[in-house]
Amino acid sequence: MEFDTLRIAARIENLNRAMEFVEEKAVHFGLNPKKRFGALLALEEAFVNICRYAYPRGEGDVALLCGGEGELFVLEITDTGDPFDVLSLPEPDLTASIVERKIGGLGIHFIRKLSDSASYRRVRNQNVLRLAFNRA
Repeated sequence: MEFDTLRIAARIENLNRAMEFVEEKAVHFGLNPKKRFGALLALEEAFVNICRYAYPRGEGDVALLCGGEGELFVLEITDTGDPFDVLSLPEPDLTASIVERKIGGLGIHFIRKLSDSASYRRVRNQNVLRLAFNRA
């Protein structure tokens, strides 16, 4: 399967378009429904974070690249916002009660747990979050 790319403005109102694009590619790849749900939830978390935090001085774009690498469905989420390795954040304290727990951090937890592998790199002034999901 070849890789396809969607480039859209990093605005919350474009989330549905991003989700539809990735879901279509995941279905075409044959990603099972549970994994597909995980990919879409991880995409939502990453996309919303980019919309809210990547471009504090204005607007920017998000590029979604997805396709198959053997038995892996790969989703790369790229932005040209401020450098930020989302995977460098510590795991949230899931043992604390809801009242004591710090706000935030669960989205990153979901990204890590729902993907079979996740990596970050900074390339040519771009943040690249690469998520991979086993087909089965």
